[in-house]
Amino acid sequence: MNCPNCNSELPENFKFCPHCGKPIQTEAEQGTDSSKEKMNTFNDNEPHLIAVPADNFFMGNGESTHNVSVDSFMISETLVTQKQFRYVMGRNPSKLIGENRPVESVNWCEALIYCNRLSMLRKLNPCYSIGNVKDLSTFDAGSPVWKRVICDFNCNGYRLPTEAEWEYAARGSSNQDFEYAGSNDINEVAWYGENSDVRTHDVSTKKPNSLGLYDMCGNVAEWCWDFMDVLPRSPQTNPRGPQLGTLRIKRGGSWLDDYQQCTVFFRSGSAPAGKSSNLGFRVCQSIIEEKE
Repeated sequence: MNCPNCNSELPENFKFCPHCGKPIQTEAEQGTDSSKEKMNTFNDNEPHLIAVPADNFFMGNGESTHNVSVDSFMISETLVTQKQFRYVMGRNPSKLIGENRPVESVNWCEALIYCNRLSMLRKLNPCYSIGNVKDLSTFDAGSPVWKRVICDFNCNGYRLPTEAEWEYAARGSSNQDFEYAGSNDINEVAWYGENSDVRTHDVSTKKPNSLGLYDMCGNVAEWCWDFMDVLPRSPQTNPRGPQLGTLRIKRGGSWLDDYQQCTVFFRSGSAPAGKSSNLGFRVCQSIIEEKE
């Protein structure tokens, strides 16, 4: 089968052309209304999202604790798996192989490309753009143009969570005070350095938190949207980080980390082009109110 856009030969079962980045539809998907309806239903090749209600919570720890308000949003029940990543991107970059393990060895730029491609696959409006370009696969991860990427939070497509959204979702609700996502006992909810057997594990094999979210702590750390910066001490509403920076936030800790790095409040950052076998991501969506 060849790509209808650029005529490049396609490997089997690709949903996007790896050369031009355009979506590929099979004859069945192009055909009847019933097949189109099927495309708009959840399947296990795509992340399953859970609603998180709007609320206020205390973000951070110790002297950095401050009040934050977040709007309601949707966030994926699990980390993006290797099966889900391959379904959209046509490849699996992971070092620790297992289709239901979290995808890893993905840099921040590739996570944004995945979000936009999944949005297009689901006929949603992509959140990310550089100039007028939304097919971000045309840009190398090391290119300085990535400093100009913007996120339209009013789009209904998939995106990375902001750091505040991630921490609120990990905590489970405004009145939860667990050190880890769903428990004060890390072994109940997380694969980390002392119980992981030096590898990732299938998602959702530990207990979820009160929102039904798995692996918010441990397994692999998670990319967030924000640039790394010192947390403000004043109250914030829907914070999205500074406009400029060098490192992007990663949260949650991983199979490689000690227990201190797997708390709901521990913060660290990595270069956007960086990747490792203990770093992956999950996706979220803004909840867009329909205008009358």
